[in-house]
Amino acid sequence: MDGVPEPHTGWTFLTNHARVLAAIADNPDVRIRHIAAHCRLTERAVQKIISELEGDGYLSHVREGRTNIYRIEPGKLLRHPAEAGLPVAALLALLIHDESDRGAATEQLRATRQRMPLDGG
Repeated sequence: MDGVPEPHTGWTFLTNHARVLAAIADNPDVRIRHIAAHCRLTERAVQKIISELEGDGYLSHVREGRTNIYRIEPGKLLRHPAEAGLPVAALLALLIHDESDRGAATEQLRATRQRMPLDGG
């Protein structure tokens, strides 16, 4: 995470939970203060989001010295009914900055979407 993005006002396409998860996917040992700066959130808000993601099984961590190493559960399904059956890995494929991971994950998203009816039924 080289730079801090410019501030933004108005609505956006992503939730803060998605932004925090993407920041962790980019760097599993990222510090909360760096996530907060990158996502334009307070450290307290990031801590709460991480706690919620861990509580719902999307994320876990282990302590190594003074650092947390996060692990995302890529097969965990997204929560909203409109994305039923879509794993968190497919979402992260669109958000992560590592180009080598993006191609494979985008293919997974396409394959998953082809199996899902667009009208939900």
